[in-house]
Amino acid sequence: MSEFPSREPHAECPEASRSRIPVDVQQRHPRLTIPFAPSRLRVSELPSRLRVSEFPSRLRVSEFPNPDTPLPNCGHSGFDIITEIVIFVTIAGARSKCGIPHVLRRCTDPLVLITLNTVMIFKTFPGGVHPAEQKELSEHCAFEIMPDPDVVILPLSQHLGKQARPLVEKRAVVVKGQVVAEADGFISAPVHSPVNGTVKSIGRESNASGFVKDALVIIPTAPAEGEEAPAPQFLPPLDAATVSPADIRARVKEAGIVGQGGAAFPTFVKLSPPEGKTIEVVILNGCECEPYLTRDHRFMLERPEAIVGGLQLIMRALGVRKGAIGIENNKPDAIEAMRRAVQGVEGLEVVALKTKYPQGAEKMLIKAVNGREVPVGKLPLDVGAVIQNIGTAVAVFDAVTKGEPSLTAALTVTGHGIRTPKNLIVPVGTPLRNVIAYCGGLTDDAAKVIVGGPMMGVAQHDLSAPVMKATSGIVVLTKAQARAEEETACLRCGKCIDACPLHLQPTRLARTSQLGMLEQAEEYGITVCMECGSCAYTCPAHIPLVQWLRLGKQKVIQMQRKRSATA
Repeated sequence: MSEFPSREPHAECPEASRSRIPVDVQQRHPRLTIPFAPSRLRVSELPSRLRVSEFPSRLRVSEFPNPDTPLPNCGHSGFDIITEIVIFVTIAGARSKCGIPHVLRRCTDPLVLITLNTVMIFKTFPGGVHPAEQKELSEHCAFEIMPDPDVVILPLSQHLGKQARPLVEKRAVVVKGQVVAEADGFISAPVHSPVNGTVKSIGRESNASGFVKDALVIIPTAPAEGEEAPAPQFLPPLDAATVSPADIRARVKEAGIVGQGGAAFPTFVKLSPPEGKTIEVVILNGCECEPYLTRDHRFMLERPEAIVGGLQLIMRALGVRKGAIGIENNKPDAIEAMRRAVQGVEGLEVVALKTKYPQGAEKMLIKAVNGREVPVGKLPLDVGAVIQNIGTAVAVFDAVTKGEPSLTAALTVTGHGIRTPKNLIVPVGTPLRNVIAYCGGLTDDAAKVIVGGPMMGVAQHDLSAPVMKATSGIVVLTKAQARAEEETACLRCGKCIDACPLHLQPTRLARTSQLGMLEQAEEYGITVCMECGSCAYTCPAHIPLVQWLRLGKQKVIQMQRKRSATA
């Protein structure tokens, strides 16, 4: 165990200078942090000299009444789980010497007294980065329901896999909730109309992915004066307490639900593991590790019961008795809300995770929550885990209990380039420009619009592209934020290697991609890259590492397909 170095008093804090107390000791919510490797540690084993660092969050955790109380067992040791013990402390006057645990008696500075209060363990994974979070722009904004737009553009491919097959023709009248395109294959998902209206066209339209894709264009229509709007074509509600696993899977498939974590993988497929694969745990991803985005945070504050209900339905569909909800520790109110929601529910736990990107990636989340490592080329189900997003759990709950198909997208509209950041419930197919206009429009210095988060999102060149089922946010950056940095030669500093959560060598892979050395790139594991962007973020030479890796990965996959076709 190592001590954190002491800090010198800040020049702008004369009170600290006079008292010789480090500035961060005087913060409102101080903490001290001790990295450790053993799987079990007692408070009495803490070092006698402790350093205090700032911690602004307000977390309430269980009390440890005496210094010999053991900390929770993380179940692993060494580097299987990287952990930090965070001890919340109170600062008192030097003369107040009552109630000091014996382990801290030698830590009484003439001017400072540190008294042990509480302990919490935050789990995480090796590597990663911590970009500026910027969540304060929208985390306080409750969800608003956006009105129907003047035009709806429904891409036939809003999911990973084969695009849906249209069931309607031009000038067809459609009703809200009606299936307008059916799933075409096992890995596919149906598309429903989010509005009452008329099909204007079926053709190629701009897409938030950056490519032009097939889509239905629907013009919403309001009922004539004195007439009522037709009833939505929802599915019949099912009893959450008695619904069978087969009926849950069928409902999720009918509702067209896809993963809300970014990849938009059809949820029905995840709930149908191959024979011989035993699933032991379902983990809900509540990390929301991308900067700016706060959609999942708001779900956990506003609909915790729906999240727990959706998780229980997913667990039943998979025949699983254990579930976990992983939440980063920068959302203490969400952790508290979800812990209240799971209280008394057998088999469910809320796991507080260290705030770090990409904590929400499937492999990183599994590593942090239960210490298992997904082997290269394998899937989470190969280690007995299924990962679902917070928003996916809400969608499953609404589909089963209310019969609602996937008609809306919950998303965050934020950034310093948007006038009024909001969290919205938006009809699927709404053009980006309509959503931005609803939030007051762009600021004068807005320069870049990103769909998704700034680390893995896609910059937009056409704001007529529509919101899709898995759209998690719209981030608008200013000119100062979006400026291009001049690329220089690689410094061989190794920061990209330290940051890579998958233990790759990004600088070497980028070089092989640049030179077209595809066989070597394949050998070095370029297809393992999940394109999180941690390498590019940390590169002091401003080399677009993740862009080169993405390009090389695509070419290697094409090469592998040709090789398989000719084998």
